[in-house]
Amino acid sequence: MPEAPDMTCRPLIRRPGRLFAGFGAVVGVWALLTVLLHAERWGKWFALWMTVGLTVVLIAVVLLLWATAQVRADAYGVRSRMMLRRRNVPWSEVADLQIRMQRARNGEVRRVDLVLRGGRKLRLPLPQTAKYDDPAFDSEVEALRALHRRYGRPESTHLPVVSYRTAGRGRRLLLTLCVLLFAGAGLAASSVPGATAQRRAWEAAVPCAAETPAAARGECLTTVPAVIARAEPARGKKPSWLYFADGEPVRRVSVSYEGAQGFAAGDRVEVTFWRGGIRVVAGERHAWREHMTPAGDVAVIAAGLGLGAAYPGALLLMRRRGRRLADDEVLPSALPFAGVLVVTAVWLLPLCYLHPTTLFSSRTPITWWAAGSLVSLGLFAWAWRATRIRTPGETGAVQTPPVRGEVFLAARFLDHTDYNPHGFGTHIVLGGGPPAVVPHGGPGRFAERPIPVGRLTAVNVRRARGDDETISRSWHVAELDDAGTPVRLAAAPADLTRILRELGLAYNPAEGRTPTASS
Repeated sequence: MPEAPDMTCRPLIRRPGRLFAGFGAVVGVWALLTVLLHAERWGKWFALWMTVGLTVVLIAVVLLLWATAQVRADAYGVRSRMMLRRRNVPWSEVADLQIRMQRARNGEVRRVDLVLRGGRKLRLPLPQTAKYDDPAFDSEVEALRALHRRYGRPESTHLPVVSYRTAGRGRRLLLTLCVLLFAGAGLAASSVPGATAQRRAWEAAVPCAAETPAAARGECLTTVPAVIARAEPARGKKPSWLYFADGEPVRRVSVSYEGAQGFAAGDRVEVTFWRGGIRVVAGERHAWREHMTPAGDVAVIAAGLGLGAAYPGALLLMRRRGRRLADDEVLPSALPFAGVLVVTAVWLLPLCYLHPTTLFSSRTPITWWAAGSLVSLGLFAWAWRATRIRTPGETGAVQTPPVRGEVFLAARFLDHTDYNPHGFGTHIVLGGGPPAVVPHGGPGRFAERPIPVGRLTAVNVRRARGDDETISRSWHVAELDDAGTPVRLAAAPADLTRILRELGLAYNPAEGRTPTASS
């Protein structure tokens, strides 16, 4: 086996990064110390300058971590160094290397993971790139793979690519989101009886009698006269205020924007207290009443949070069903489960709004609940079947009639070839002539590129992987050999089987055999 040269990876602008990090740290620390030592001088600007100082320090720390990162690979293994952590991993412990694609604001960032023998993964700080086509990143990854092949024992011959669509994606974020949403739904549901009781108590409250003791006046209505000193309506998230003359009965009360607009200075009003708070401010021209959230609204929020938690739960279910797949194999889409949740919301949310506390106490909500549950269960069974994981050996024998006339099938060659230049083809046409690649769905063979059937040999048929980014999750990929050049052909499972038969490449999906060249 040929020798593989050592590889060292550093940030492209290492020295300027350290300079900027050091300068930012000094400026940030100076700003924090200045504000803390002279807090009384800054007054209302204290919080602003504290935030600015902390932000500058945080940015400086991130820059310093990035500028001091370094990865070196040699005959021993991989040495990763950062400002606060160093790792040395021998090649004997590395089972594989894989590319992990992380979503970013303007695209995706590609990074390298070391897959250890026990299944644990270590993410290297370098190399990484945000470019779709980065020769420097590709050469560094290939150098790591060459060292691994020379001094280690790789478990796979191809480079796995793990993205948000694949089985190897992490579950922690989904699990955390699911738990938080379910907790919010439980908290909202637990407050429904309290909201109902409060609204009923408010509707049943009567004015306090003269002989009512002070300790019991919280449950009855106490009305006192007052004069508006000024009104301060504010739009957006800022609160609107009503100020009372002489600070009686209180200095001010927070109201809605419309409530503040309806009053003017000098207006005589009556202020109603209930349970220690101001509930009504009524004048001759306008009245403001405190909004009490109805129990139906709270129940709808609880149901919405529960349905929202069910979608990350569906994604976790898909990950669970694909636990036996390779990390880079694409999972079926969870959108069918999203459709089930939408249909469930159509009948569940109105039910919760109209019957927040009587879901099982009368015939109407029970019938509504039972009918909706049956519909949702039926759709869930359909979604479960629609998202099952299909392998090339499980598609079953496809019985197709002989091709008569032109038949256009959605299929794509994923590599640049003379019959698919720059990936222009979107369909393959069968019948009415030799099989050809066309950039349209017919009719007619306009812009056709004939497929050189005699040069092609089938190697394998597999499910979509993480590096097959431009195809549907449900498609399968045929790996072909075009006179020594590997070529990938992707299509829906039934269409792919039909295309391979028409091209003369024998393949029987019912037996799950690896395709071979037709004799």
